[in-house]
This record gives sequence, structure tokens and C-alpha cells, in this order.
Amino acid sequence: MGLLDGLRAALGLRAEADARRDADPDDLFGMSTAYVTMDAELGYESIGVGALCFSGVDSNSFHEAVDEVVAILEAGREETGTDFSVSEDDHGYHWVILEDADTEDLITSMHFAADTFVEHDYGSRLLAAVFGYEDRRSGEPAYWIYSFRRGAFYPFAPRSGRERDSSAEFKLEAALDGELEVERDKEYWYPLWPSRRGTHPWE
Repeated sequence: MGLLDGLRAALGLRAEADARRDADPDDLFGMSTAYVTMDAELGYESIGVGALCFSGVDSNSFHEAVDEVVAILEAGREETGTDFSVSEDDHGYHWVILEDADTEDLITSMHFAADTFVEHDYGSRLLAAVFGYEDRRSGEPAYWIYSFRRGAFYPFAPRSGRERDSSAEFKLEAALDGELEVERDKEYWYPLWPSRRGTHPWE
């Protein structure tokens, strides 16, 4: 993932100061039509993985909220087949990582997890939801990142050497603008780099 200060600035403290509204997990359902457009019109297919990034609190009530998220996802795994894991990255941020070849089930499971945090009054701890895609022609990755504190999505197209493919990001923005609530201020298009050992932002 990116530098700790950068993540705090883009998705945390600065975004909280400039927040448009409280976290609303219902916004994630915008991806239910967007993934169809990504595939049919742009040639990007879902990799079947998404993740929620959140910051922790050292309190019993917060740990109970996380336990309930795990319990809900465990119960849902039997019905939807959505697999999941919970991890902590090198900077102390937490991730709920979900895997499901059925994108609709993936989005629904992610919504359930995020909504549970909100119901426990920890919506302010939600930082981002990340949806992974791959260009069928080139094999290059792309992500749609939803900032809970900004209430908007933005594209992220990482390349080797910690470079970004700006042309791919602008193409994604142009194609999905109107279908998704896209972040207008590109200062908030923060790159979520994986660790040196990882491939995806949640690794």
C-alpha cells in the first residue's frame, strides 16, 4: 500500500475534513451496473476480488463490530459462496478481502460488511472499497476505488515501477461518469500501492 501519511491525507484525515456526507454503503451498488460496462464496452473483466479498507479502534465495541462482520460473512458464505479473509497491512490498516466469481454476490457481501460497521456507529472508520479488474487484451490491472468519506469512486491503473497509466484512468472516468459517482477533484485519486511483496492494494 502507499505511504502511511499519504493514505491518511487522501482517505483519512483530509478526506474527513472535506467529507461530503456520512459513509453510505448503498453507493457500492453502483458497481452492479458498472462492471457490465467495464466488460462489454471497455474489455475489463472482474478478477472476482474486492476489499474493504478500514482503520481500527482499540475498544471492545469496535472488536465486537468486526466479529459481527466476520459472523455475517461466515453465514453468507454458505448461501453465496463468497470467500473472505481479514488482514492487517504493514501500516496498521485493516482489510476485509472478499472473493467470488459472481460479481453481484461480491458486491452484496461487501455491502453487508460495510453496512455492519455503519450500524455499529463505526462508519467513520471505513476508508475505501476496492474492486479489481483486468484488461482482457493486455492483462494489465485496473481498480475502482470508493472513498467512503468523499462518497465517490475513482479509477486506479497501476503499472510496474509504481507508475500510473493516466490515459487508462481517464478512459475509465469518461466511460463510467454518470453511471458511478466519480470524484471530481483528482487530488483525491490517491494510488493505493501494494506492499513490495504484493500485487493488489490489499496485499
